[in-house]
Amino acid sequence: MKIAMIGQKGIPARSGGIERHVEELSAELASRGHEVLVFCRSWYTWPIRPHRGVTCIKTRSIHSKHLDAITHTLTATIRAAREKVDVFHFHGVGPALLSWLPKLLRPSAKVVVTFHCIDRHHKKWNLLARTMLYIGERLACSIPDATITVSKTLETYCRLSYGVTTKYIPNGTQIPLEDSDKGLLEPFELHSGKYLLMCARLVRHKGAHTLIQAWRKLKTTHPEVVGDMKLAIVGGSAFTDAYVSELHRLAKNEPSIVLTGNQSGETLHSLFSNAYAAVHPSESEGLPIAVLEEMGYGKCVLSSDIPENLELTQDHGLTFTTGSVTDLADKIKMMIESPDLVKAVGAEARTHIAKYYDWKDIAETTDYLYELLWLEPELTKQIT
Repeated sequence: MKIAMIGQKGIPARSGGIERHVEELSAELASRGHEVLVFCRSWYTWPIRPHRGVTCIKTRSIHSKHLDAITHTLTATIRAAREKVDVFHFHGVGPALLSWLPKLLRPSAKVVVTFHCIDRHHKKWNLLARTMLYIGERLACSIPDATITVSKTLETYCRLSYGVTTKYIPNGTQIPLEDSDKGLLEPFELHSGKYLLMCARLVRHKGAHTLIQAWRKLKTTHPEVVGDMKLAIVGGSAFTDAYVSELHRLAKNEPSIVLTGNQSGETLHSLFSNAYAAVHPSESEGLPIAVLEEMGYGKCVLSSDIPENLELTQDHGLTFTTGSVTDLADKIKMMIESPDLVKAVGAEARTHIAKYYDWKDIAETTDYLYELLWLEPELTKQIT
């Protein structure tokens, strides 16, 4: 089967949960014998070349905050039709705005949309963008031959808001087995087991500002608890340079806060491997791949208590009240003072993730969905 992945920035993933999702899913599908085409934006991935058995194709976009995704989706969809793909798989409700186009360009193909997140809740968007994302939600739940949701919370949202039964296929991760090079921590002046980690795009709804404020509060009120522990925030701008500048101002003159910028490969592996624990203070999510990865590394994750995070951390992590600087500071204090608890929670988290969120199983379920659409099209909206 020839499958087009559309909506992501590209692979290999440098940042972004959707990009990681597409990379891992595409590689697994390619290993199962499918021809997978992933459409890439040259500003994100260069050079663009085959990756892990996947064909990567460059198409153009207008590289701006509001036009990049939709223009790239348009050029990718047209190119995919020319490539005569069997499945157009759109990722995200923004790209879903054009999920009707394959019905005109290649009516014989199947269309699938993965609903990754309620993007209109993100604070970086203006009123027009939020309106378009809302329309994208409706199209994601009405146009495709099948709609995938990556969390049970989103599955319920789509059923209650749009009356559609979606297919729940979660995000996944891989359990790392390789040792890390601790020397890669040296440029950041970090030491193994002596820092808390946050890994996310630096956009407001991810809550990095709340974490910095909580850390500074804890450092002021309980310096003896913090000791030589540091806070490492890994991630970069996503058309959010003003917010990144705000974070640097918040962290100014506090050497225990390290903003590493975007990291990938062995450096990111080392940052994950050697963290004492992880914090994920987001206000809006789909099913956060960063949390899955941190748990896969055997890390205790302290997350905000939004429903999408609770799917992972309610029983296999720790939580704090979303947006509360005081509660977050108190929970970080408890984590630092409780190394045995942190170690035990992390070990249980790793076992749980390995059992239920493996990419091979996720790819198998997605593959089955594709096949079912071809064999039984009349069941398109009734897949459970």
